[in-house]
Amino acid sequence: MLYRILLWIYAVFYILAGCNHFISTDGYYAIMPKWLPEHGFLIYLSGVVEIILGILLFFKNTRKLASLLIILMLISFMPAHIYMIQIAPFMLGKILVTPFIAWIRLPFQLFFVGWAWYYFRNSDK
Repeated sequence: MLYRILLWIYAVFYILAGCNHFISTDGYYAIMPKWLPEHGFLIYLSGVVEIILGILLFFKNTRKLASLLIILMLISFMPAHIYMIQIAPFMLGKILVTPFIAWIRLPFQLFFVGWAWYYFRNSDK
């Protein structure tokens, strides 16, 4: 039962996070490292990918693949998190991102990787 509840929370989290790429696009521009090309394309692409992977988590036969791809996606997002640390403090919309806030995001990424790893290892439930 807890497995299902946490799975739904995790899946919906990615679906909503993906939708946010289309709603709060400016915020994502602010945290994109300057050396990455085509910021707009990458922002929308990552939003679409998050939505698709969130949906794929709901299905037993695609959960393992979705979990693995989420892990790879989170690793690919690391340059943005490191860039946030480098440019902090900065305003992200109406939110002041301090160096502490930028740093604390890294352990959360590890937490989300671990959560995806759990579903990768237990995808048959």
